[in-house]
Amino acid sequence: MTMHAYPETYVSKAQDRLGDAFDYAINSCDIAGEDFMQMFAGSSVSRRMGKADPKYIPGKSGIEIALDVIKEATGKELHIEPKVNYGRSPEYWMGWALAYYQWRSDRQYKDIFKVVSYKDLQRMYYTLHEADVTKFADIIDKLMREHFAETNLKRFRGYTGMTQAELARRSGVSLRSIQMYEQRHKDINKASVEAVYRLAKVFGCDVEDLLEH
Repeated sequence: MTMHAYPETYVSKAQDRLGDAFDYAINSCDIAGEDFMQMFAGSSVSRRMGKADPKYIPGKSGIEIALDVIKEATGKELHIEPKVNYGRSPEYWMGWALAYYQWRSDRQYKDIFKVVSYKDLQRMYYTLHEADVTKFADIIDKLMREHFAETNLKRFRGYTGMTQAELARRSGVSLRSIQMYEQRHKDINKASVEAVYRLAKVFGCDVEDLLEH
């Protein structure tokens, strides 16, 4: 079973909102694409959108989301009319595609933006904007896995030669949780102390050895 960030019924709304936010911030507010990506990644808005907080999805428009991000990052309230756009801009596609990948992967935007730059997205637009969005997601997923090397949990398990199922049986931590921690789909640093302690006890290591830094 694949774990997603939130129910699929909200995906299209999240894509549309983030697409509009990117388009408005970059094309109407003249904020550099890389700058807006970093503003968004560091904002509370990105974390709340990443879990489909109803205040933002479907509670706010993409323009309102962009303005919230800009205000949080700069302290300034902008009042800029959106430029008329009769088609979907490249910037809209970038936000639209990123929202899909974030939902599919359940990764945080800040981690995604450590791997994918605005220039990367510009290059991808010209070859992928007419393709199924799953192709974009597959490419980003490959880049994410290459960037984030194996976790400490997987490394310790490799030392012992244990399978994930055996580790689950011996530790009492669910197999699904172990899989998610090793794939970085769940942050082991946010796991319960008891769960990490049980895993560490099986390996004979300290709890800190399994945390990611």
